Amino acid sequence: MPPTLDAPAVRAWCRLALQALGRAREEIDAINVYPVADGDTGTNMYLTVESAAQAVDAVFDGHAASGTEPDLPSCLQSMAHGALIGARGNSGTILAQLLRGMTEVLASGSGDLRPALRRAAESAYQAVAHPVEGTMLTVATAAAEAAAATADAAADAWAVARAAYEGARRALAATPAQLDVLGNAGVVDAGGRGLVAVLGALADAVSGQAPMGPLVDALPKGPALPYGCAPGGDAGDPHVVPGGPGFEVVYLLDAPDTAVGGLRRRLDALGDSLVVVGGDGLWNVHVHVDDVGAAIEAGIEAGRPHRIKVTHFGDQARAHERGGSRGQRGEPALRAVVAVVRGDGLAALCAEAGAVVIAVRPGEPPASGEIAEAVRRAYAREVVLLPNDVELRHAAGAAAEQARTEGIRVALIPTRSAVQGIAALAVHEPTRRFDEDVVAMTSAAGATRYAELAVAETQSWTMAGVCQAGDVLGLIDGDVAVIGGNLVETGITVLDRMLAAGGEMVTLVLGAGAPADLAGRLEAHVRESHLAVDTVVYAGGQERCPLLIGVE
Repeated sequence: MPPTLDAPAVRAWCRLALQALGRAREEIDAINVYPVADGDTGTNMYLTVESAAQAVDAVFDGHAASGTEPDLPSCLQSMAHGALIGARGNSGTILAQLLRGMTEVLASGSGDLRPALRRAAESAYQAVAHPVEGTMLTVATAAAEAAAATADAAADAWAVARAAYEGARRALAATPAQLDVLGNAGVVDAGGRGLVAVLGALADAVSGQAPMGPLVDALPKGPALPYGCAPGGDAGDPHVVPGGPGFEVVYLLDAPDTAVGGLRRRLDALGDSLVVVGGDGLWNVHVHVDDVGAAIEAGIEAGRPHRIKVTHFGDQARAHERGGSRGQRGEPALRAVVAVVRGDGLAALCAEAGAVVIAVRPGEPPASGEIAEAVRRAYAREVVLLPNDVELRHAAGAAAEQARTEGIRVALIPTRSAVQGIAALAVHEPTRRFDEDVVAMTSAAGATRYAELAVAETQSWTMAGVCQAGDVLGLIDGDVAVIGGNLVETGITVLDRMLAAGGEMVTLVLGAGAPADLAGRLEAHVRESHLAVDTVVYAGGQERCPLLIGVE
């Protein structure tokens, strides 16, 4: 049969693109000079594709459980959605829109890559407020034009994908002549280079053959600029595009399509590098501004912004000067702690304790690449990693292995709950020998029993019997141990069971939806019923979990 794009090919495309971007990540980061020389284009594109790949893998896993195979539309839609919610930075956001544009055509039943690539390029241009030639937009257009020019109207998917790849390569080589900042630096466009990697992976995936080899070997790469330098500038000058905004604001937005036009106009007036991608009620918004509050308020007026991320370019420049790539690094710290947490309050608590924090939302667990990037961002010779969730053990383990291959000494402490992470952080002492510090933190975490309260969404069987929708579940060490009618009564029962085995301190971490009197009533019960047991209360802000409990 001739090469074609089917569901397995989509999965292979994501995996091959991830591998290609992983190999080229540092090189792409190093040539990132436009629109801001923040040295993260390769990393952002890698994380965007990783999110897409995970979404496609989840579709295959779901079908495997029932012994069926997913179809092409479901794989494409999952890929596009994964890229959208995981898009990072300017380049990742544009890449997400390119994938969405292709999906709009291919998922409708057309197996022809030519109109799909054309729609991808058109939609990416529409997503960018002020398109600039010599960027990945130009490379995307060239790929679509080269695909459309394939002589045989019945050309198979491999021939079209290969033509798109070659067209993208030629366009990438020409980018320094189209954009002065690239020509002055002697580099090709970083986002375009990443896109060539993705298109090469597409050609490999539909051919079913081995990858085509090193990317664009003959292209001018140029020297890696010292981070924070405009071309011709000094290494000590933090580079935000001269006269440009000082902050990058990124968020997902739940909003009707009709509200997005007004959002674009308002954000365009506030700053630059505006890219808004998505559709059907879910959008990814990226903009560079000076007034962060106004950019977020614009999102609130349009709908519901979430997963808000704000980066100050000056802080990013200083961090890169400490931990930048390609020979520009300063002296790394001796040791750091990286903690994965859910909830703004927990994130602030761990950050105050000195940890590098990965804040996550329900249903959006961090990928291994994101955790590995946080380990790199910590820029330390030794790193202690706290996943704080049993479901993250595999992703955290993969991230630790990846960091070790890069020469970082990483110890993964298998914390199963945030309360165990808090206990480990409390005894962290960076002046101790690494092994001694890890042992102390592991012991503190292991000595902390953990529990949580949750509200049942449906009727189901549990270790404690049958629960009904709306029942309050008390989980101790991961298993349902108590079924109750309200949070206070269930919390008291859980505390009594845990303290029956002894304990000196109770930690209560309140979720975003916890009643105002919950902590006070539980604290009073401990004080009255369990002598010599202290209680500490934190506002964790975690969603879907009204209360976390730790007993030491």
